[in-house]
Amino acid sequence: MVFLKNRNIKSITFVLILFLTAILCEGRSRDSEDEHFLARRIAGNETVITPDSSGLNQTGIEMVLLKGRIQPHWYNSILAIAFYIILAILVLWVLYAQLNLRFARTQHMLEQIINKRTEDLIVEKEKTESLLANVLPKNTASEIMEKGKAAKIKYNFVTVLFSDIQGFTKIAEEMNPEVLIDELDKFFFHFDSVVERLGIEKIKTIGDAYMCAGGIPEKNRTNPVEVILAALEMQTYMTKLKEQSQVQGMKYWDIRIGIHTGTVVAGVVGQKKLSYDIWGDTVNTASRMESSGEAGKINISGTTYEFVKDFFICEHRGKMPVKYKGELDMYFVNGITPELRDEEGKPNRKFILRMQMIRLQDIEELVFKMFDDEAPPDLYFHNSSFAKSITNQAELLATAESLSEEDFIDLKLAALFLFSGYISDYEKPMEASFQQVEEILPKYAFELAKIDDVKKLIRNSFENRQESVHDDILHDAKYDYLGRVDYIKLSDKLLREESEYGKPHDRKEWVEQQRKLLIEHEFRTNTARLLRSVPVEEQIAVLVSENPLPNLPPGGKE
Repeated sequence: MVFLKNRNIKSITFVLILFLTAILCEGRSRDSEDEHFLARRIAGNETVITPDSSGLNQTGIEMVLLKGRIQPHWYNSILAIAFYIILAILVLWVLYAQLNLRFARTQHMLEQIINKRTEDLIVEKEKTESLLANVLPKNTASEIMEKGKAAKIKYNFVTVLFSDIQGFTKIAEEMNPEVLIDELDKFFFHFDSVVERLGIEKIKTIGDAYMCAGGIPEKNRTNPVEVILAALEMQTYMTKLKEQSQVQGMKYWDIRIGIHTGTVVAGVVGQKKLSYDIWGDTVNTASRMESSGEAGKINISGTTYEFVKDFFICEHRGKMPVKYKGELDMYFVNGITPELRDEEGKPNRKFILRMQMIRLQDIEELVFKMFDDEAPPDLYFHNSSFAKSITNQAELLATAESLSEEDFIDLKLAALFLFSGYISDYEKPMEASFQQVEEILPKYAFELAKIDDVKKLIRNSFENRQESVHDDILHDAKYDYLGRVDYIKLSDKLLREESEYGKPHDRKEWVEQQRKLLIEHEFRTNTARLLRSVPVEEQIAVLVSENPLPNLPPGGKE
């Protein structure tokens, strides 16, 4: 693009003025030479030769032939023609620049329009995705947008909750329809906020019935406990409304809740007005638990009881007849066990720690799956096997050192994520591990303080700094392979891995480096020292015998 600047135009104009002035001066000089040429006097006479031919007929005039060249006028000179050419070029250049300027302005205006339209489309897309996410689970919605349909998935461990209003049919007959809908909307709005906070998936509402399920679409082991926590909050909310209605002399609504745990199939039904639904015997049994319950009570099956009996006070109702099912064990949930609740009856710190201990299994499964599915094939050393070895050793040492539950959770999380960063960034594995910790742990309800503690343990391990017993245990778990019988094999894998990632080592240099590591390293916990399989001297002897170095004794010390 060519843009004319005022300074450039002034410079060009000044040059043209000088050029034109030079041409005019030359023209005047040439006119003066012509006059002198035509007005020369002839010796002895006063007669002047002029270009006018009429003077030739006068008497007494001597005819003289003068030879010479008459210069053209200044506007026909070479300089003038050059000026015309330059002027024409300048005019064309100015026109071209103006066209380019106009084109640039038009293009800028079009870009602004396109950017505005793009922003509008992005906003509309976000609104559509948000609306779709409110109707369908995020993964299912993404699959539908990419493929046009979503596959149905079988889940083996899901807890289903059904609730409905006691005597709703009679209430609907007596109440104004608008007021009835407003009341239902108020109830369900509160239920929605509860299940969202606890990571439970709302399935649907049918009239006065509310259905949700834990353990889908993200699988987890804590869903029976989380669903019952949601049920207790729903029960508490409805109880408060009931008390307020009784004080005001108004009719109140009682709720029945039924819960069962088992296998379901989940997916999207239909092509229009899509809905996410679940099917299976578990759904039917949960519905039977609700219909077999009592107003204001939470009725759970014997299956669900086995998963939550350590968290809640459950009242056995015995075997109750169920339509098409025969007799099934049922329990009423009467709240959280005393040692796991605070003064308000809500989960205390001990309850949360016990839940985190269960979530550790889900996180462990997730991290090892990341190693198996996403790790590059040339991670010969920092792979799934080594990650499992560190985690198991850290767990063993923590148990032997009698760590508290809270400390154990921090340590095991740090062990799980210690080398997971190598999956995505071999050059900066610590930073990559931090990113994974920050992304994954909040999904499992771990608070920010816990996340910071885990990151600190990982940082200390990478920087080889020990500030607490946690650091000592993680250090010993990390270097446990130095005292194992497969040390030589693992050392060769580490050498091969580093060579693949641009860190080549001379074989003798590598052996010397490993020999010094064996000599200088010390396990920091008594348990790790006791568990060492191969003494340092034997390990060095094997290392040197398989990779002999000159002038080195078998014991390894110079």
